[in-house]
Amino acid sequence: MTPEEVRKMFENTRALLSGHFILSSGHHSNQYLQCAMLTQYPGYAGRLAEALTASFQERGVQVVLGPAVGGIVIAQEAAQALWRGGNHEVRAIFCERMEGEMRLRRGFSLGKGERALVVEDVITTGGSVRETVKLAQACGAEVIGVASFVDRSNADPDLGAPLSALLKVKADIYPPDKCPLCREGIPAIKPGSRGQK
Repeated sequence: MTPEEVRKMFENTRALLSGHFILSSGHHSNQYLQCAMLTQYPGYAGRLAEALTASFQERGVQVVLGPAVGGIVIAQEAAQALWRGGNHEVRAIFCERMEGEMRLRRGFSLGKGERALVVEDVITTGGSVRETVKLAQACGAEVIGVASFVDRSNADPDLGAPLSALLKVKADIYPPDKCPLCREGIPAIKPGSRGQK
């Protein structure tokens, strides 16, 4: 699947938004990728997950781990894609932010040496993914990579494992005190997973 095909899916589902947004990191941006608009359509989500996991089919992934909330659907779809590729032992789990840090809950666990693929819908600063990778490593898992539908970081983020993304989107990202959109008086909305206005 080409980046152009991926972008078309985002545009067709109105998942690519323009305006003034407060990202979950607290930074401001003129674009926002709302993957939930795309993943509400299982056909699109499944096709993207197959493309996302293609390079991991022969890597012995035992568990796909995503940070809540955006990574939950991606983890499930990625594990299904790996399963359809013949990996019938793979499972999908997610971690959640609790008291300011990512944790495994709901009976989920990672075993020592377990081969994990960390997935996310959109990477902006990489903070949630970096925390997820550290959590997996602290449990003794071997993180073989990070896979994301979209990489919208302006630099190559250090995630603790190599990143593979289907689409690279360059967006303008500003610290809140240096945001030209704020200076222009354009109302900001916070559509991310850490709170919505």
